[in-house]
Amino acid sequence: MTRKPARQNPHSQKRTIACYAFDGVMSLDITGPLQVFASANTELVRQGNQPAYDIVVFAEKAGPVQTSAGIRLHADIARADINAVGIDTILVPGGEGIDVVCRNAGILAWFEAAAGPCGRLGSVCSGALLLAAAGLLDGRLATTHWSRCDEMRVNYPMIGLVENRLHTYDPTGLDGDGHIFTSAGVTAGIDLALALLEDDFGRALALAVARRLVMFLKRPGGQAQFSAYLTPAIGASAQLAELLEWLPANLQADLSLEAMAERAGMSPRTFSRVFTRDLGLSPARYVERMRVEAARGLLQGGDISINRVARLCGFGHPETMRRAFHRHLSISPQDYAERFGATLFAGASAPTG
Repeated sequence: MTRKPARQNPHSQKRTIACYAFDGVMSLDITGPLQVFASANTELVRQGNQPAYDIVVFAEKAGPVQTSAGIRLHADIARADINAVGIDTILVPGGEGIDVVCRNAGILAWFEAAAGPCGRLGSVCSGALLLAAAGLLDGRLATTHWSRCDEMRVNYPMIGLVENRLHTYDPTGLDGDGHIFTSAGVTAGIDLALALLEDDFGRALALAVARRLVMFLKRPGGQAQFSAYLTPAIGASAQLAELLEWLPANLQADLSLEAMAERAGMSPRTFSRVFTRDLGLSPARYVERMRVEAARGLLQGGDISINRVARLCGFGHPETMRRAFHRHLSISPQDYAERFGATLFAGASAPTG
């Protein structure tokens, strides 16, 4: 894997952050990450320092760009006039227009050529498809918006697709890449920008910016794109509403198909059909996802043994939980706890997987 070019001392001069815009771009994919760097400038000035970042939006031609929200953003400069040499970071956003962009050979060639001289090249949301089409993600870990993962897997088999990540930026190079990287859907671009800022200027400034934006400092890059607790109401019929509200607080209960069907007032066969139709998952798969989500929260939250987490979340046995974690997150519970900041209870034995 190619290492990122040597980069200037972060305090030596201003860094240029350039974001590509195109018709149909998602406005938040541009404004979200760029606001992080703009807020970093504000914080630095408040601390008596000079601003650190120059922010540039470029497009096929300078001027207004129509976003998918219907509002227009102004591109400062045309792509043909951008010199990637000396640019610290180039960001490629996503949006409805990305498919048109990906069919333009000239644009793909430009980004392929720019990847070398610029310090960092990353994508937000479905912008990863442009990097993929340019051949820049072959042999690398990459993620994108969950709705485009199947497409990326089929069309670009040389990419190491990881679905349960917010971004793949890793300046250490141990678990990703610090030169070319991707992020998941929409707000994950803000998480990515905070990670870039933290790498540039340290945790204190990134924390100050996160507080200003009322954000978490850093959801781990390996965190899943969405939570099981956010999905129950979407598309669920009134027949399932009461059950779905009851489930999160009762993960230790008997959640067999028969038990849930009885609570919902249906036969097991009808319940399975209605549930799968409304939620897009089988009842067993949905319950397992909720249990994994609850276990993640406990493992991230403090000193608690894996054995106890397995019991509290209804898995019964740690090995059952380990298999579920691998199915949903591609990581063991112990590795998850160690990577994402929780401290395992010293007296507990935990399966290593």
